[in-house]
Amino acid sequence: MTLQVCCQETGADAVREPEFKYIGNMHGNEAVGRELLIFLAQYLCNEFQKGNESIVRLIHSTRIHIMPSLNPDGFEKAASQPGELKDWFVGRSNAQGIDLNRNFPDLDRIVYVNEKEGGPNHHLLKNLKKIVDQNTKWPRSDYQPCDPLNVWSVQLAPETKAVIHWIMDIPFVLSANLHGGDLVANYPYDETRGGGAHGYSSCPDDAIFQSLARAYSSFNPPMSDPNRPPCRKNDDDSSFVEGTTNGAAWYSVPGGMQDFNYLSSNCFEITVELSCDKFPPEETLQSYWEDNRNSLISYLEQIHRGAKGFVRDLRGNPIANATISVEGIDHDVTSAKDGDYWRLLVPGNYKLTASAPGYLAVTKKVAVPYSPAVVVDFELESFSERKEEEKEELMEWWKMMSETLNF
Repeated sequence: MTLQVCCQETGADAVREPEFKYIGNMHGNEAVGRELLIFLAQYLCNEFQKGNESIVRLIHSTRIHIMPSLNPDGFEKAASQPGELKDWFVGRSNAQGIDLNRNFPDLDRIVYVNEKEGGPNHHLLKNLKKIVDQNTKWPRSDYQPCDPLNVWSVQLAPETKAVIHWIMDIPFVLSANLHGGDLVANYPYDETRGGGAHGYSSCPDDAIFQSLARAYSSFNPPMSDPNRPPCRKNDDDSSFVEGTTNGAAWYSVPGGMQDFNYLSSNCFEITVELSCDKFPPEETLQSYWEDNRNSLISYLEQIHRGAKGFVRDLRGNPIANATISVEGIDHDVTSAKDGDYWRLLVPGNYKLTASAPGYLAVTKKVAVPYSPAVVVDFELESFSERKEEEKEELMEWWKMMSETLNF
């Protein structure tokens, strides 16, 4: 079940509201995120009714999707254990015994090959969607694209398949996946390039992902405390910086939802570990809410950063699936069905290029502030329009020459 909080803006020229999602309780025994998202939905509605200006502005400008529990079966299994001390693993997986955060198509392996040999840097699921739709199976992390015979497959869980279609159907811009067991905001990539147990593996958007993770951790006092001891005596949190970490630097996770979002769609996602205790006593939930309320709002607000706008043809018609490229960042996004796009960026000067099959590409220079997102619209001329224009120019030239030479 998902909740949607939004207030649709009107106006033909208004940039469509960007889509945001929070997902909790992917591991059923990690219950804090589930409860915090219920609290968050109540808080947004209550503050909107009270006239809280920042919340009213946020709801008027953002389509907010909230899924408190991706794994309700696992949650029920974990909750059914007697006593307050819950087993560390009971309820982690879904009803089929599948760990949902290892069950997504492992697109990291594909993009790492493409980095070396050339190939797409975004929307990699296009080559796999038929496999996903037919149900069932996707290449595992040891799949070798150059050797089709070396395909090991696993079953896609129904929850995984449903989320994949959700990601494909809605043009999400920003997302966070709420977990438990530690205190840190984790950003891509989650899987190491070399296949090791851990090692910093930056994605092309490392700068904005670090900034997004800090936007969450900096408002959470325990998470950002540099003197906080590890959750457990033998935990290795040496990769943690200001309450954030690159996922693969912490430990490698193949088949995770975070990297799948980034590599299959326009959606930038981080993973937030909310608590040392995965299933804490009920009476502690209020304190977790107090620690995370401002972080949850701060992270939501990050969706209004970077550049946004429309891609249209010369007649004003929207161009869907146009590619928006940023010079120096090897990861593109695409326009939605109405031609609108959003591109998260840290402050700086950029060259943005919009391109689409059958059209001449257009490049614009843009200065991006921290916030709000700067509007950069593109009008693309089709090849057929250019040919007609060149034909008209040639006819004008011929007419002028004829008159000059008295033909």
